[in-house]
Amino acid sequence: MTFLGLIVHNIAAHKLRALATAGAVAIGVMAVLALGVLTMSLRASATEILQVGKADFTVVQKGANPLESVIAQKDLADMGRVRGVHSLIGVLLETEKYDASHPAVIEVGLDPAAQEPFGVVILQGRSYKPDATNEVMLGYALAQSIHKTVGDTLVIGGKKRTVVGIYRTGVAFGDATIMFPLTTLQAENQVPGYVTLGFVKVDKGVPVPVVKRRIAKKFVQYAPIASLTDFGRTSNTLTLVDAANTGGTILAAVIAISGVLNTTLLSFFERIREFGVMRSIGWSRFRVIVLVLGEALVVGIIGGAFGLLLGWAAVNVLQNLPSLRGFFVPQWSAAVFGRSLYFAIGVALLGALYPAVRAALISPLEALRRE
Repeated sequence: MTFLGLIVHNIAAHKLRALATAGAVAIGVMAVLALGVLTMSLRASATEILQVGKADFTVVQKGANPLESVIAQKDLADMGRVRGVHSLIGVLLETEKYDASHPAVIEVGLDPAAQEPFGVVILQGRSYKPDATNEVMLGYALAQSIHKTVGDTLVIGGKKRTVVGIYRTGVAFGDATIMFPLTTLQAENQVPGYVTLGFVKVDKGVPVPVVKRRIAKKFVQYAPIASLTDFGRTSNTLTLVDAANTGGTILAAVIAISGVLNTTLLSFFERIREFGVMRSIGWSRFRVIVLVLGEALVVGIIGGAFGLLLGWAAVNVLQNLPSLRGFFVPQWSAAVFGRSLYFAIGVALLGALYPAVRAALISPLEALRRE
């Protein structure tokens, strides 16, 4: 029998123990995969808001996340006079429930004259009138999701609206929103004279960082953001998300390693005589260690594969939670799967390391005396 064949034979001979070890690994991998996808997706959702609009950078209230930012329009008017600023568009963002499947639709308040420079392309119908109180436009992704088209009516915010246009923005977040005249959305949310974000376009040939510094120096209550790094400095939202991911991964690793250690150590006590026989017929300590770690590695890979399936199922459950629906759109990548498999291999080897060393160091004579 080959060495690999012996590993497979030992695993098959102790199916229950192997399943227990694989289960511990699978639970850890499920947590790592789900947390990784959740973190990556929430980061993408938080920053994608800032990418809507043909702007060089976005202005937000310092310390606030994009949906909670509050900016006075008079301040935006002053920012528009900063040297190097070509244009500045203020946008109001609110959330409103449409139905059980769309509990948090993003409402965008935007002046019709700002739609073209903002990057809004009308695919069907027309824009709403600047002072219309019952006219809205739908992003094409949202229109498809709620089965509405030009001329249809819908009820949101307790009022009946007429869909007068379907649009796209080129960004997934923007294509799943509903757009109102700015003054209408301000009035309905009792925030006249205020917006959520300011989208800044700089003059041609002027360095963007220079204009960002000018605005940051003059308007200390606001923060210009052009990248994830800028967003991280301004708001602790991404820091908290990353911290939660790190903490959850560490906890999952501790649980998985403890499970592997427990089952592998139990296996060691059950197989003391077996290890004694191996040592007495000439097996080196290193070969015994490789055998035990090899068994753990194979079981870890099996548990990792099962954990990936559990993680996929967990992400689908999270996606449909009312508190996350609409904000959490899973972002899958090869990196998150690779990280989960590395995790499975790592916890399997770490959990089996101590029992493997004990098996290698046991005296053959002592082992053979055990009942």
